[in-house]
Amino acid sequence: MNTDTLNALFSARNLQEIFPKERANDFFEALFGDAEEGAYDIKLAYIGSDGRTISMELQLFERPGRCLACNLTQGLPTVFSRHPVINIAGVVQDIDKLLAGQARCGDWSLGYTKQKSRSVHAIPLTITLDKS
Repeated sequence: MNTDTLNALFSARNLQEIFPKERANDFFEALFGDAEEGAYDIKLAYIGSDGRTISMELQLFERPGRCLACNLTQGLPTVFSRHPVINIAGVVQDIDKLLAGQARCGDWSLGYTKQKSRSVHAIPLTITLDKS
């Protein structure tokens, strides 16, 4: 698949359908019993592809009046990989559907949290492509 095709498939609109903005509130509701307790919003973003993998990020944006501290986000890849509300396996299945048979999603992994700025952190999501 070429870059233009992937950029079109992984448009902001399509990614928001796969990982809706409300999912962060649902996550905090499940975690704390109150969505207002959450420190950040979560957005799925497409980073690129080398033909063998698709690189995405779960971007964490600090909410007004909250603190997005590194010590609170470092353990999130482990939590996100298993949490049923975040549902990374389901996200990968939806990405596979977007590919419409032009490629197939294989294994996936979440990398270590990166601090992009004081108020933005990102968790890399790497998806291996099976070209079957």
